[in-house]
Amino acid sequence: MAALNGPDPDDAGFVYDEFAYFSENCEEYDLDPPDDVAVERLTVDLADGRFLSALRWGHGAPRAVLVHGGAQNAHTWDTVALALRGVPLLAVDLPGHGRSTWRTDGAYHPRSNADDVSTVIAALAPGRPLLVGMSLGGLTSLAVTARRPELVSGLVMVDITPGVTRDKAADVHAFIEGPQRFGSFAEIFDRTVEHNPTRSASSLRRGILHNAHRLADGGWSWNYDRGLAGGGDRGVADERDQLWQDVSSVEVPITLVRGSLSPVVDDDDVAELRRRRPGAEVLVVDGAGHSVQGDRPLELADIIAARLH
Repeated sequence: MAALNGPDPDDAGFVYDEFAYFSENCEEYDLDPPDDVAVERLTVDLADGRFLSALRWGHGAPRAVLVHGGAQNAHTWDTVALALRGVPLLAVDLPGHGRSTWRTDGAYHPRSNADDVSTVIAALAPGRPLLVGMSLGGLTSLAVTARRPELVSGLVMVDITPGVTRDKAADVHAFIEGPQRFGSFAEIFDRTVEHNPTRSASSLRRGILHNAHRLADGGWSWNYDRGLAGGGDRGVADERDQLWQDVSSVEVPITLVRGSLSPVVDDDDVAELRRRRPGAEVLVVDGAGHSVQGDRPLELADIIAARLH
């Protein structure tokens, strides 16, 4: 494992604090220290007894809601949020991710996710925010926008369209469908570095700490529900036609942000998006893979800021 700053997560005395790493984010990206940052953890109860968790950044009604991809969590947006400080934001943990409740049926599909995310937006961000979603979160956000247009003022889809296939996202699936448990933090870190060559070691360390936990025997396990590994993929395939129809039906502005190094969105996907929505904006972020918010967070923050109403 590469030498990293901070205490060893394998040490028995290590304690995780989800709000303890903002200084690292700021130092890595040359942002002002986070002394003025206000962030809190909130939960919203759902009708079936589950709940969704979220991070609220800043004060006042959120102007943007951020929805992460499969096998991620709300902290994937930390550097973006820190770059946008002063702008109230809401970063949601999707069902089965982060601190949100797992589903008993493993149905982490865009349209089932959309029902839950809509409830959270209505409760915590009622002022028609910009909706920003990456990967599974982008398709979920598309479904929210189509089904609950009164909740959303605009849509930014990060490196995703309904044209995604398992082959295009093969590298993503290879990572998230790998081992669930690891003998040490060093093992989970080394695997994460291997599958994320565009990310810095320090950002990956933070990401793991936000997305995994230490077991009683000293090993480590991912936090997200493994049911999404197959179920989410099948759900996208089953819903693809409807999701493309959603692209055609939504009336708010749509921006597609592609990572220049990512194969997940191809030129055929862009052509179909523009056929259905001639006014859709398509931007490419140089040097970014699929997780644009992790690879080039400052560039993505600028894109979001320019589209806030």
